[in-house]
Amino acid sequence: MKPDKLAKTAKKAAHTIAHTQTEQKDKALLALGQLIGDKKAYLMLENKKDIEAAKKAGLAKSLIDRLRIDDKVIKEMQASIRDVVNLADPVGEIVKIWKRPNGLQVGRMRIPIGVIFVIYESRPNVTIEAFSLCLKSGNCVILKGGSEANHSNRALFSLIQEALREAGISTDIAHLVDVKDRSYIYDLLTLEEYIDLVIPRGGEELLRSVVEHSRIPVLKHYKGVCHVFVDKSADFSMAYEVCLNAKAQKPATCNAMETLLVHESIAKDFLPEMAKRLRKSGVELKGCSKTVRIVKGIDPAREEDWSEEYLDLVLSIRVVQDMGEAIAHIRTYGSSHTDAIVTSDYQRAWRFLREVNSSLVLVNASTRLNDGFQLGLGAEMGISTTKLHAFGPMGLEELTVTKFIAFGEGQLRV
Repeated sequence: MKPDKLAKTAKKAAHTIAHTQTEQKDKALLALGQLIGDKKAYLMLENKKDIEAAKKAGLAKSLIDRLRIDDKVIKEMQASIRDVVNLADPVGEIVKIWKRPNGLQVGRMRIPIGVIFVIYESRPNVTIEAFSLCLKSGNCVILKGGSEANHSNRALFSLIQEALREAGISTDIAHLVDVKDRSYIYDLLTLEEYIDLVIPRGGEELLRSVVEHSRIPVLKHYKGVCHVFVDKSADFSMAYEVCLNAKAQKPATCNAMETLLVHESIAKDFLPEMAKRLRKSGVELKGCSKTVRIVKGIDPAREEDWSEEYLDLVLSIRVVQDMGEAIAHIRTYGSSHTDAIVTSDYQRAWRFLREVNSSLVLVNASTRLNDGFQLGLGAEMGISTTKLHAFGPMGLEELTVTKFIAFGEGQLRV
């Protein structure tokens, strides 16, 4: 199907799905969850083709791990669908209402955005997450996954179509772009009269390419240069666990810690054991001059390391004089994604929360928690690092906008 025809088909279907009843949307989602379980052998077989191709292509192990569909991923996809089903349908919600002096009642009602074009890399379960959120929020979705997950995405999309048919919903509300030619994508990005929003999920190169070519508004999710600041009053045992989880639990994700900041008053006591635990998990360490003197055998960090999103078992460490220097470092080198403090001082925790303006700021918790599922949003469409329309994990509400509504009794303008 040509790009303009695909986009027109989606736009035409947008009116229908915008007014589809919650029960019918949930029926499709529940059917999809059941199909994923019933046909997991088929999904794993198709996924195996992608894994084998990725290995032959020499993709990094961390990227291959993100590509994999196993029993754990199957259960996670089903759980994310159940969570979306259990969430309230935002469409038609009156979020605010007030009365004017002339008696006119003015309110705001949530409505779908319309047609959303989602472009993503690696993780094939994004196909399910993006579809689930768009369906429940009353949006049409155009999906373009990475070529490295081609077989997996086709298989998952076939289940999406089957679930829609079971629920009596037009399959025109969801489309999979199964074309490798970039010019096809660039053509879609010019069709602002049919597509309302583009959401790219992937590396910085993908995001910048989409922004460069799109005439459609783009909800940006730039790189995750995430920090953990271990304050002078931190509980060491907690800090060890938080930092290890933030870096090593899944290093190829955008919410993994890339730089560890440590208050200088505790650095000599804290860093040797922390470095030992990180190295035991296979993490390569780089550090500032103070860190290099405290922890032997690590490479000096270069200036560009402080703004690097490694997406791997690599970590930069910096000893800071105080909280002010820690916050200044985050403002200078961070990406407004996720930042955390480990501290037992209530007032200092609140200072960090107020002064660090990232999409999620945490106290005594891992940066890995910046995720729609973990924050109770169900699945997420991505983590927006810009402040227009949405900031942070994008759940159902973030895939709607509000329109003004008014109830009158014959009021006129004078």
